[in-house]
Amino acid sequence: MKYVWTLTLLTAGALLTPAALPAQESAAERGHKALTSRAFTSATWSAAAYEALWKQWDPVPAEAPKDYDRAVREHYGLHPAPFENGRYPMGLREAKGLFGKGIATDCLLCHGGSILGKSYLGLGNSTLDIHALFDDLNKASGRTGKLPFTFCNVRGTSEAGGFAVFLHSYREPALKIRLTPQKFELRDDLCEDTPAWWLLKKKKTMYHTGTSDARSVRSIMQFMLSPLNSRATFEKEEPTFADIRAYLVSMEPPPYPFAIDKPLAAQGETLFVENCARCHGSYGPTWTYPSKVVPLDKIGTDRTRFAGIPRALGEFYNTSWFAQEVEGGYKTTEPTGYQAPPLDGVWATAPYFHNGSAPTLYHVLNSKSRPRLFTRSYRTDARGLEGEGPGAPAGRPVAIRTPQDLRHHAARPQQRRPHLRRRPQRRRALGGDRVSQEVMSASSRRSEPRTQRSGVSGLPPLTPLRCVRGSDAPCSRR
Repeated sequence: MKYVWTLTLLTAGALLTPAALPAQESAAERGHKALTSRAFTSATWSAAAYEALWKQWDPVPAEAPKDYDRAVREHYGLHPAPFENGRYPMGLREAKGLFGKGIATDCLLCHGGSILGKSYLGLGNSTLDIHALFDDLNKASGRTGKLPFTFCNVRGTSEAGGFAVFLHSYREPALKIRLTPQKFELRDDLCEDTPAWWLLKKKKTMYHTGTSDARSVRSIMQFMLSPLNSRATFEKEEPTFADIRAYLVSMEPPPYPFAIDKPLAAQGETLFVENCARCHGSYGPTWTYPSKVVPLDKIGTDRTRFAGIPRALGEFYNTSWFAQEVEGGYKTTEPTGYQAPPLDGVWATAPYFHNGSAPTLYHVLNSKSRPRLFTRSYRTDARGLEGEGPGAPAGRPVAIRTPQDLRHHAARPQQRRPHLRRRPQRRRALGGDRVSQEVMSASSRRSEPRTQRSGVSGLPPLTPLRCVRGSDAPCSRR
């Protein structure tokens, strides 16, 4: 009997040794699980609304597409989830609502993209038409009112700044809900390109203007400001978002998949170190990154995003719960320019600049080559490359010689932008790929002539004209 008890105790001890216990999840692993397994806002639409999306398309198909989920993804610029998410794409998921289960959005709607046909967490979604998606889900739910503001002016960009202004306007500093909004100036014409999450690990300051402390956890919780989320909800979820931030700073970019001309790359490295590294940092095992904000007068580029967030919101934010994370607070600062981002994984993040106005890296490096107008494919698989390499989906120059040319290139995206329905004659199908916003100007320096809002001198302006990108003119609204 003594032998039996001894054996039992030894066996139990072996089972309880660290090697036998399940490995404890790291903060980054917990953050990844949180991002890919749950929503942080309640359901906004019913599952039936998703099923009825096709009925909102123009022209309305005779019946629902056979491969319905794929058709929905292609229509709105969504991507397959590389994790278990039922039938829904990245960014949409099943969640609880006031009246039972429905559909909610999550971070991956804007921060989940695809390149070469593969979905990646943290890659900015450069194909998304978020305004059309929200508008059609509302209509499919039987709601007749307009959306409160424009969620995007150009497919592949977002009005994240305007969304933040809108959400904060309905809160007190302590997060108590207001019935009447604060009178912040809300601009929804900023045309913001979504930066890659894997860049956060190098940054001391974040967002395009570098006005927020990159260590802040609460800053990345702002889009939880749903009316059903109380301050208690925010405090409960703060540790989860600390894990999410840990995951974000652990991310790596997708590796470059093509052959590299090593002698040419060596020449390029020399040029990069001499001309670019002082702002964009150095790379390799002993990388450096200066988190440098380049003054607007020096960089000489589009000032719309720079001037687009009202000072009153910054002052409000600095008195709110969001800025009280640590002693002294992670407070926002006055913008002075644009932050030169790290360039890790830059091959996958076209188009470029804070407003996505340079179609390829070649156009970034050679400003004189930038097309005044360009159109782009929205396929992210091999079909979208058209045999031209990874830069091809981001843009190709468009020859505009006559008003008919302008209408031709303006027509194609309209069928994929259901919220732009004022010009039905421009929604005729031309086949092939979707293109970006009707026509887009490439980035222009202040020393260059400003592009007219029609995009071409002497031609009638498009109505509704959307976002002349890269010029000093802001996006125009309907």
